[in-house]
Amino acid sequence: MRILAADIGTGTQDILLFDSGKEMENSLVMVMPSPTQVIAEKVRKATREGKDIVLTGTIMGGGPSGWAIRAHMEAGFSVYATEKAALTIHDNLERVKSFGVRIVSEEEAKKLAASGSAVEIVMQDFDPGTVSKALSGFEVSMPGNFAVAVQDHGNAPDKSNRVFRFELFREFIEKGGELGRFVYRPEEIPAAFTRMKAQADSLLKTTLRTEDATEPRAVFMDTGPAAIFGALTDPAALQPALVVNIGNGHTLGALVIENRVTALFEHHSSLMDPEKLQDYIIRLADGKLGFDEVFEDGGHGAYVKEAPGFEQVRSVMVTGPKRGMLEKLSGQEIRPEISKKLHFAAPFGSMMLSGCFGLLAGFFEKYPDTSIKLINH
Repeated sequence: MRILAADIGTGTQDILLFDSGKEMENSLVMVMPSPTQVIAEKVRKATREGKDIVLTGTIMGGGPSGWAIRAHMEAGFSVYATEKAALTIHDNLERVKSFGVRIVSEEEAKKLAASGSAVEIVMQDFDPGTVSKALSGFEVSMPGNFAVAVQDHGNAPDKSNRVFRFELFREFIEKGGELGRFVYRPEEIPAAFTRMKAQADSLLKTTLRTEDATEPRAVFMDTGPAAIFGALTDPAALQPALVVNIGNGHTLGALVIENRVTALFEHHSSLMDPEKLQDYIIRLADGKLGFDEVFEDGGHGAYVKEAPGFEQVRSVMVTGPKRGMLEKLSGQEIRPEISKKLHFAAPFGSMMLSGCFGLLAGFFEKYPDTSIKLINH
């Protein structure tokens, strides 16, 4: 069995091709610029060349791409977008229009691109065609199974997406907090997860030449939980565990007991520092970190259902591309109570692939006929 796992982040997209006939360490790996970074560069190129742009495709991750689009308009150039593509900029289309983006139909977008009036830029998080082309150069075919993670704040046009995202997290934790709550087959994706649903629809509509299956099987996750459950595949992850993913865009910490997420916080990595992070780790485990404190500091929030106290935590697992926030500190700067439990997770020898391993664990959870388990603590 082969599975392509793709963890789509703000800085990179991390791709792993799992083959059950090989050791995990021999899996093929690509760590490439994230789709939003690629789109941002395409927009900047159009700006440099003095050309208008038309956005087509579907909703995808924003951040760098959104900043580039606004800069393009500030430079005096027009931005056209279909409704689906425009949702990348904001969930409320009226807000998108107020920014200066001109909403057009699919037919009008095609005419603008065909006439040369605007450069077409296709918005899409996971592009199986590009991945297939990269693999084919090494005589490797695409598999028939997929696991994809994107960060989805949820569709909340009339409220803070930070608040709405934590309302969803709270619901999943209250229902049990186990891995299965955070992973979905295409037909199971909640209606609020419009970005995740768009990627599922796009993937399953794409005609792929595969050797493994005539109809692809797929699962989808949010990037945060994918990294958390992926870090748990490291043998050092003894539970109760406090798992922290310090990503390029966001930092998420989760308390995990018997493979259940019982407490959670999420903040923007740019607003975190070593002292604050260590404080959050301890107070989350003690049940003393509240939503309002994190939210008012510019983060997404926090929620605690069950917290046994930091003394009961057996391991603090840190992963993510920004883990140097703690890894580069000297021993004196790490709090003693954290230091003796601290591990920098590298499941199967690779820190950057924590999200991919979480995706694989999710795939095996949703397709139990595979009889493969990665998390056993």
